[in-house]
Amino acid sequence: MEITNIDQLDLNKTYTFADYLMWRFKERVELIKGKILKMSPAPAPIHQRISQKINQKLYPFFENKPCELFYAPFDVRLPNKTGEILTVVQPDLCVICDRTKIDDKGCLGAPDLVVEILSPGNSKKEMNLKFSLYEEYGVSEYWVVDSSEKFILIYSLENGEYISRKPVADGEILQSIKFPDLKFSTENLYEF
Repeated sequence: MEITNIDQLDLNKTYTFADYLMWRFKERVELIKGKILKMSPAPAPIHQRISQKINQKLYPFFENKPCELFYAPFDVRLPNKTGEILTVVQPDLCVICDRTKIDDKGCLGAPDLVVEILSPGNSKKEMNLKFSLYEEYGVSEYWVVDSSEKFILIYSLENGEYISRKPVADGEILQSIKFPDLKFSTENLYEF
């Protein structure tokens, strides 16, 4: 049976990436440890503008490097210890340095850098659920962009746990931990 509406699914059931591939509905979803997580409706213009501005800062840095930059929608599949894929997320931006992880379905395994831009209604999800998820699966660096408060939190993975850095306030210089040569001013990041 073709699934064309999320209401056809039992949200208490555990699903796999194979199930995810069969769904044909308009809502954007992520799969977190087998559970369906509805994403916010299409991102607001401010979210898209910030994503585009960060992309414009990251693209030239990674352009001639072995790492590759991707932006949503782009599936990142995170297999569990047995290799089963119960988690599929769509980060706003991500950088993958191990190109063997990239295939025709997206990325299989943890990216090296993930950037998530908070939208109204997803702040708690991003800050709690995805923080733990990215930490567990070994995403080396995770940025959380708070557009309403105008700051960026940077977390770097050290000994399997995220270490938080001083928040990067509006107008300050952001410097990556994993890619120390990657730094840029956040001035005008939130201005439109």
